[in-house]
Amino acid sequence: MTAGLLLALAGLALLDSTSIGTLFIPIWLMLAPGRLRVARFGVYLGTITVFYFVVGVGLVLGASQLVEHLDGRVALWGQLVIGVLLFAVSFRFDSKKKTDTSKWTNRVNGSTAALVGVALLAGVVELATMLPYLGAIGMMSAADLSAAQIGLLLAGYCVVMVVPAMVLLGGRIALRGRIEPVLQKISTWFAEKGASTTGWVLGIAGFLVARDAVARLFFL
Repeated sequence: MTAGLLLALAGLALLDSTSIGTLFIPIWLMLAPGRLRVARFGVYLGTITVFYFVVGVGLVLGASQLVEHLDGRVALWGQLVIGVLLFAVSFRFDSKKKTDTSKWTNRVNGSTAALVGVALLAGVVELATMLPYLGAIGMMSAADLSAAQIGLLLAGYCVVMVVPAMVLLGGRIALRGRIEPVLQKISTWFAEKGASTTGWVLGIAGFLVARDAVARLFFL
């Protein structure tokens, strides 16, 4: 487990922290009318964190089986190709297209069971676009790590993913209404720039995945 791998994984986790499920639905929960209900916030964030961890464990097991049947350099070349493809795909996102957030904001004010459903639905919907997470899993699988190390890294990754939301919650509790305009601006910005943000996330994720592959192919 190298410092370079840890830094790359931390960077990818922070990219994943900007998704609808890990940041913007929590913001909408904080902006819900009435008293801030921290317990509901915790239920939502806990559900989506556990969901990502369980999915990650399943993907790592599958990826590890694949890597075992491939030569180490072949796996790294595959990682490099994935990184380059992510970077290329990032240019296809329209920076002028607005994101429809109404379907999510209308669901977060339901019962606790409904809120758990929203968290799971957000996780499932994002499976197709959780490319930074997939890149991180590929990097873990290609590295020479024990099962315990991979489990620890996955848990840490999932925690880092929700840190920005937790920081904003701390600000919401400490500053109360004074931080609401900031949260509202972030929500509005996402609705207007969501597609562009996704493009940037994919581009940075592709760079980090490709950089890790190049480093291990040619310099380590």
